[in-house]
Amino acid sequence: MPVPVIQGETLPDAWDYKGCPAERSKSGGWTSTAMILGVEACERLTTLGIAVNLVTYLTETMHLGNATSATTVTNFLGTSFMLSLLGGFIADTFLGRYLTIGIFAAVQATGVTILTISTVIPSLSPPKCTMDNTTTCIPASGIQLIILYLALYLTALGTGGLKSSVSGFGSDQFDESDAEERSQMTKFFNWFFFFINIGSLSSVSILVYIQDNLGREWGYGICACAIVIGLAVFLSGTRRYRFKKLVGSPLTQIAAVFIVAWKKRSLELPSDSSLLFNIDDVAEGLKKKKKQKLPHSKQFRFLDKAAIKDASVPEANKWNLATLTDVEEVKLVLRMLPIWATTVIFWTVYAQMTTFSVSQATTMDRHIGNFQIPPGSLTVFFVGSILLTVPIYDRLIVPIARKVLKNPQGLTPLQSIAVGLVLSVVAMVAAALTEIKRLRAARSRGLTNNPTAQIPLSVFWLVPQFFFVGAGEAFTYIGQLDLFLRECPKGMKTMSTGLFLSTLSLGFFVSSLLVTIVHKVTGNKKPWLPDNLNQGRLYNFYWLLAILSCLNLGIYLVFAKWYVYEDKRLADEGIELEEAETTFH
Repeated sequence: MPVPVIQGETLPDAWDYKGCPAERSKSGGWTSTAMILGVEACERLTTLGIAVNLVTYLTETMHLGNATSATTVTNFLGTSFMLSLLGGFIADTFLGRYLTIGIFAAVQATGVTILTISTVIPSLSPPKCTMDNTTTCIPASGIQLIILYLALYLTALGTGGLKSSVSGFGSDQFDESDAEERSQMTKFFNWFFFFINIGSLSSVSILVYIQDNLGREWGYGICACAIVIGLAVFLSGTRRYRFKKLVGSPLTQIAAVFIVAWKKRSLELPSDSSLLFNIDDVAEGLKKKKKQKLPHSKQFRFLDKAAIKDASVPEANKWNLATLTDVEEVKLVLRMLPIWATTVIFWTVYAQMTTFSVSQATTMDRHIGNFQIPPGSLTVFFVGSILLTVPIYDRLIVPIARKVLKNPQGLTPLQSIAVGLVLSVVAMVAAALTEIKRLRAARSRGLTNNPTAQIPLSVFWLVPQFFFVGAGEAFTYIGQLDLFLRECPKGMKTMSTGLFLSTLSLGFFVSSLLVTIVHKVTGNKKPWLPDNLNQGRLYNFYWLLAILSCLNLGIYLVFAKWYVYEDKRLADEGIELEEAETTFH
């Protein structure tokens, strides 16, 4: 009599690399996520290792101006984060998260490799300036800039595609229906944030030092090796990963609801929302995925027309009929857009830490004894303040907030974001005052005409602006991520992450736009942002950002007060929800 083969417990919604139902004991969990966290740490090390010291490479090696260099850096970082929306769309609709991570990690490795090669081949960078006469500096030629931009934007493409799927693929390794694995998933997000900052800390300390002392080819070469190693580690976990079926991009759902509502704009809405098309009305032929039913809301009622049943349309599909729940999910996203828009200015302030703050550091006394700190390594105080703020927030601020605000989670996401916005204002005030002090020191020593002279003022005067922006990032980042993941519908989690990352992207692009406008408006007579910062008025640019941040904070507080959390809205509409459940079930 044959002995029956005992199979392990399989998961209903996850598959292994062969396409078979994944066994709980042989897939997922911490073993899988460790390999995913590894590729994320390498990605962060690589991207920030390039970005944080890029402004000095562009000014000192490629001989570009301060304003041009600053916009190049912010455009590079902005594109990286913006492409996460494209990466998320591709992952959800075509490739899945695993293939998206693998392909875009390879793209990033290609970009960094080209960047490394461009630092090795002499003809791909302009000749060095002579120390006694800096006016003979020749800026990078067209072909040299083409190679540089090709390398940077291939890297940005790889970063965006990879970043969009790493956190989602990591969470796929845990089963939300199991209490123990759901608890482990929460710890995964904590470790995810930790590994991001470990990669950041390594890049702003070790990598920047190597770039400035051993050469860019060594620093960028290490970046290229790191992302290749990260890709190899990621691929080695293929047999252990859990894979989920493609669910399609929520961007398609959003587009479909708006298009159908526009098509039916001339139709009259029924007075009773129960007459609108909803989940329980979906025919089996549509193969609609089961969703959590949402109660009808009165905001954005023009979108309700997408759920009007039209007998003249013989075949129902998402491009001519949407369920009321689909409409309500789109409304959830729309409600978050004002909050999304008013967080952009924080990341504009954040962008200055990798551009003009680094340029300031190049002119100041960076010595600790006989050791000279690389300018880009000043951002170690920025990363350090993040790592310091997170445990203080968790162990000190949250318990106090629980008692004072009577909120079990401490600060709400919106309150956390507000703290971050306030700190960004303080940071820009500190930055403006420090720049005034730096210019006075330069004038008192007669160094205003020498852009390469070292001003006898300690670089540690820049620490407050790095510290306040870093602390502000901890509050803003945690608050934004919590808000977008909590408030977005379950099927839109990937897109919500993309929306969050797009605020970073827009912040960098707004910084580029502001720099361009200020540079053109202030002209050459009394420029705020000249190539020689000792002859400029950078402090006015910081004051401008402080004023814009204050105005933005006021607008944010208005929208934050207007915003109602989804759980509270559902509680307030409990009677309607009960009636809806009775009607449809």
